[in-house]
Amino acid sequence: MSSPVKFLLVDDLPENLLSLEALLRRDDLVLLKARSGDEALELLLEHDVALALLDVQMPGLNGFELAELMRGNERTRRIPIIFVTAGAHSETRRFQGYEAGAVDFIQKPIEADILRSKTDVFFEIYRQRQTIAEQRDVLQSQANSLQLADRRKDEFLAVLAHELRNPLAALKAGLKLLARRPEGPQTEKVTGLMEDQITHLVRLVDDLLDVSRITQGKIELQRSFFDLREALKTAISMAAPNIEAKKHNVRTKFPDTPVTVFADDFRVTQCAVNLINNAAKYTLDGGNIEVGITEKGRDVSIWVTDNGLGLNPGEVDKIFEMFAQIDSHLEHARGGLGIGLALVKQLVELHGGSVSASSAGIGKGTTFTIMLKGD
Repeated sequence: MSSPVKFLLVDDLPENLLSLEALLRRDDLVLLKARSGDEALELLLEHDVALALLDVQMPGLNGFELAELMRGNERTRRIPIIFVTAGAHSETRRFQGYEAGAVDFIQKPIEADILRSKTDVFFEIYRQRQTIAEQRDVLQSQANSLQLADRRKDEFLAVLAHELRNPLAALKAGLKLLARRPEGPQTEKVTGLMEDQITHLVRLVDDLLDVSRITQGKIELQRSFFDLREALKTAISMAAPNIEAKKHNVRTKFPDTPVTVFADDFRVTQCAVNLINNAAKYTLDGGNIEVGITEKGRDVSIWVTDNGLGLNPGEVDKIFEMFAQIDSHLEHARGGLGIGLALVKQLVELHGGSVSASSAGIGKGTTFTIMLKGD
């Protein structure tokens, strides 16, 4: 919501201030009162004011002198000023007032309808300026988001081209080798490598399709009751090639009794696989990975922790964004498009849960936690 509009009332007589306050009181309007020019200047340093009503005749700084000081300050020079005067003034005095920045004069005794009519104009002008400023900020934010999305799209396409080119090049080389030597000692090894590359391609395409389906609202969860321990055991088995390739040690910390949850077994397993593969990728060879379950009332948490590369605080916030690539991890990010963790976040949120990351810092490992709320 827009902040209240503020008017400044300046008069050395308390009864005049009370009278102005009674005439101008309305919703969303704050009336700041000062009994001298010095008090008014102090208030102007603290508040953004839509209109100033200044008594002309005051001891110390009179209204004209206060207006000139306001015009000499960048913060207050654009505040509209209405002079409130008890008597008639010569044309010279009026010219002096307008030269000091006045937009109008109001004679005492004040006619309530005229005062409200004139001040309402400045109330509405200030409100419109607030609206325009808010719209400008929204448009600027949207423009920044579009620029960021465009940059990420370009980065994503570059990474996608790289990730597709590598396995396709390997498949092409393998086919050429098999065409020249369909039978030979290397046939089984080449066939295995080609199958690995095809599996990698299928995984990339599946992740892209899942992101697209979620964005379009086309994924429907197939909920059922299942033992979460068994889902995580399956996830560890599915991530085994990446774990074994880097000779990691994996430990589990599961409750002794079944942990029954009502969720989509396939999607929860998919999320766990992504987290375990992520831990394997960003942990140096021979690292340690732990996969565990924690129960708290009816809520259940899955956590995957490693002693890998770790994250700094700014990266913790960024890591679940679509196509995000952590600068300090780029050397280890081969084989990923920056969508795995974003996909985990979207799938977990479809379940009404949440996912978070924490790290003690660079080189100190990372812990990812999925929280599923009990029904």
